[in-house]
Amino acid sequence: MEPIDEEAFGKLKLAGRILREVREEIRSIIHEKMPVIEICERAEQLIIEKGAKPAFPCNISINEVAAHYTSPPGDTLTIPEGALVKVDLGAHIDGYVVDTAITVCFNPQYVELVRTAEKALQAAIETIRPGLPTSVLGSVIEQNIKSRGFKPISNLTGHQVGRYVVHAGTSLPNIYHPSIAKLKLGGAYAIEPFVTLPEAAGKVEDGSEVTIFRLLKPKKVGSLEARKLLGYIEENFKTLPFALRWIKNVVPKDHFNKAFHELLKAKAVIGYPVFIEVSKQPVAQAEHTVLVVEDGCVILT
Repeated sequence: MEPIDEEAFGKLKLAGRILREVREEIRSIIHEKMPVIEICERAEQLIIEKGAKPAFPCNISINEVAAHYTSPPGDTLTIPEGALVKVDLGAHIDGYVVDTAITVCFNPQYVELVRTAEKALQAAIETIRPGLPTSVLGSVIEQNIKSRGFKPISNLTGHQVGRYVVHAGTSLPNIYHPSIAKLKLGGAYAIEPFVTLPEAAGKVEDGSEVTIFRLLKPKKVGSLEARKLLGYIEENFKTLPFALRWIKNVVPKDHFNKAFHELLKAKAVIGYPVFIEVSKQPVAQAEHTVLVVEDGCVILT
């Protein structure tokens, strides 16, 4: 991937500033028993009001759900009492994507777990420089988490971000993982340690729920409604993830499920299952998007 130019840097910086404001506003309003759909819609609306677009649906992943839950249409889920709530947000301007996440803790028992994710993120950011092997970055995150008595999620990674692509190019492991990959000058990367309890499996697996989708490739589909839906997805989201909430009114309600199923069957669209910690232990996350510069990195979010 090409390093970014001044114009792109400006768009990334603006998207980052918007996302930072939205993140802090959501942090301040989220509470126990709050409907999850209300949080998702508020976050996405704020991103738009401030002049960017969501790069993916707002993820609200609770307790052992590590990632990839957003409210489907008509969602009745609420924030449970004593929950550990991960809020993962993405925004873009002209396709230049930034990604950030926090964990809001309603359980005093897990405050240190959240702090560990934040400290590991901070340690990783302080290590970043052009040419840094991703294996070294993973090692720094892993050691930082383990030194505080917790366990990293070994099969979740940070990632490079690209234009209209959330997960682009290089993966950034949260454990030591031998690799020849290195951080590039001018590259934008989302660093995101995921942390769980020491007795946990320390891995995630796919759950049965799928609430986030993206265009895989435009295909010929039979029905008029499926074609209309596909055209709308391609025009509005390109290759970025989307929620069913965003497209449910594109075709008549009684045709929607059949048309969307047609897109899935044709593999024009794919879904991302929720990720669940294998041993059902709670997971905390902290994330920033950074831009690698000569003497380290700039935090965009």
